[in-house]
Parts: sequence; structure tokens; C-alpha cells
Amino acid sequence: MRETAYAKINLALHVRRRREDGYHELETLFAFVDAGDELVAEPAAEDVLHVVGEFGVTLSDPFGNIVSKALNSLPHGSGLAITLEKRLPVAAGLGGGSADAGAVFRMVQRAYGLPDDWHERAAKLGADVPACVLSEACIGRGTGTELEPVANDLAGTPVLLVNPRIPLATGPVFKGWDQIDHGPMPTGDLRTIALEGRNDLEPSAIALVPQIADVISALQASGAWLARMSGSGATCFALYDSPQARDAAASALPPEWWRLAGALR
Repeated sequence: MRETAYAKINLALHVRRRREDGYHELETLFAFVDAGDELVAEPAAEDVLHVVGEFGVTLSDPFGNIVSKALNSLPHGSGLAITLEKRLPVAAGLGGGSADAGAVFRMVQRAYGLPDDWHERAAKLGADVPACVLSEACIGRGTGTELEPVANDLAGTPVLLVNPRIPLATGPVFKGWDQIDHGPMPTGDLRTIALEGRNDLEPSAIALVPQIADVISALQASGAWLARMSGSGATCFALYDSPQARDAAASALPPEWWRLAGALR
């Protein structure tokens, strides 16, 4: 079985308040790119995980990897040997680990089916995992696990992901949030919410990694109709009217930056 762990981006991310349980109340617009990590699974005597790829060296503990945790959280009949090709940077605001877990859920679904409580099992692995299991545009509320459908008028839109190759942990970014509720996320279709929305974590992330501002500025000057940071950073995305405009923008970026060209699902 083969499955792509589609890169997650937050077209908008509104932080409304800090909850009593220590988490933050969020309103976010999830979208997914048609590329990401790649997973291959084969029957085996027991569950095994091999990690390869450009960013595979950052995942040195196979038992602590969320792919193993996702596999252990689901009944799957027999052992599976999974090879994870890590193409997405780690700690990058792309839900890379969550996307990997979502891909495992989809592989198990195809082979064995998912239990009725799959959503709860996914949420225990991470707030983004339920959305990544579906890997389709949706609205997330609460900690991001309460999902709602949204009219997807941006499927096929050319998108460029750019990261300055600087990992950025989520915790310090949320800690640096200004604690101000700047208002709810707009309503409407994807384009409307994306254009009228914002990412409340951008200022905090830029304070920690100033290069994020450089990436956003470069993307804004590249002909994109929207450029914004995704999640807690440091990856930023840009949306374009044509693949040609996207590819021209990608080729003009500093060579040391990581980039991925694709389209929204």
C-alpha cells in the first residue's frame, strides 16, 4: 500500500483565548497540498518502521514516531512494515507528523476498515490528526479537532510552500501570542476566509525566527494573491493564479530555502 501524507496548511488561524486546560481555543481553515511525505506499507510478522528521505535523520526514535503511535492505536489484523520517506521539514507548521499519522489511518482504513471511534483515537495523537486523516479542506474549532465542512472553491489552486530551513517548536510560538482576541474567523468559502482571515501566530513566530518575515515579503513580491505563514511556522505558503507564476516565483527564491510546489486538493 502506498499513501501520500498531504502537507497541511492553515489558510487562516485565529487564536481566540487560552483555555483553563492550558490549550488555546482556535478557529482555523485547514487546506491540503497534493504532495508531502510518502508512506509504503507491506505485510510483516510484526510492525516495523523505517524512515528515509531528506528530513528522515531528524526522526531517530522509531518508537516515539507518530507513525508507530498511529499504527499502535488501530486494530490492523497483522503486522505492517512501513517505510516513511520524510520529504517535509520537521517542526515547520505543515502538520508533517500529523499528516503521516493521517496517512496510516487511511492505509488501515483501506485494508481493514477503521473503528467507529477513529476520530477520538486520532485526536489523542494530536490536534491536527483528525483533519489530516480526511486531508480535505475544512474548518477546525476548539483545539482544531472539531471539524466542519466548508465550500472548497480553491481546489487545484497553484501553491508554493517555503521554509527558511529553521525548525520552530509550537510551544514557544503559542507562549509568545499577544493574548488578545482579534476577532472571529470570517465565514464563506475558502477564498473569502483566506483573504479576510489572518494568522494570529505570525508576530510571535517572527519574533523567534525573523527570517519568516523575509520569506513572506519575498512571496508577496512574487505575484502571489495571498502569502501567509502556516500554523506556528516557520513554513509560509503563497497562492497563485497559474502554475507558471508559481514556478517562476520558486525559481527566484534564495537557493538555501526549502520549497515545494504543488496545488491545493
